[in-house]
Amino acid sequence: MNLHKPDVKVTSADEALQLLKEGNQRYLENRNSDKSDYAEYRKVLAAGQKPFAIVLCCADSRVAPEIFFDQKLGDIFVIRNAGNVVDETVLGSIEYGAEHLGSPLVVVIGHSCCGAVTAACQGGELPANIRSIVNRIAPSVNKGNGVDEVIHVHAKAMADQVRENEIIKHVGTKVVAAYYDITTGEVSWM
Repeated sequence: MNLHKPDVKVTSADEALQLLKEGNQRYLENRNSDKSDYAEYRKVLAAGQKPFAIVLCCADSRVAPEIFFDQKLGDIFVIRNAGNVVDETVLGSIEYGAEHLGSPLVVVIGHSCCGAVTAACQGGELPANIRSIVNRIAPSVNKGNGVDEVIHVHAKAMADQVRENEIIKHVGTKVVAAYYDITTGEVSWM
């Protein structure tokens, strides 16, 4: 159920990816689609959801995939946490979106100016719960030069981890990594 284009049924990961690319282009051109009829969307969505994509991104308040992909309620299944890290809870959410909701695409998005990746690169003392996030980012730190490169490496590593999940393999869900530039609004695909 793609409420953005109700006459279009998304049947493949490539179609889903194209919708996200087109949405980001609208966002970049400041010609986002009209979303003024949320009351109608809520009525339709009360019967269930069928998002065409799963998006794992950072909890950073500047990173809002429904906005920069120009999508409406029900279009994308969004999972957010600091540093877009993959853990058991995130994998469970992704499995649910892929297997039970039928989303054919998972997008793992890193972003510019990521505080969690910056903390991982800087090291030092951190509270235990923040340290657990940084520990999941740490393997990427040794594979990149500078924060921005580590952000790219980390997004790819998290996408690889999702791609290796048995349920994701079983249902044939496509997994891609991307990078969101908070200054320009552009999403680049890796």
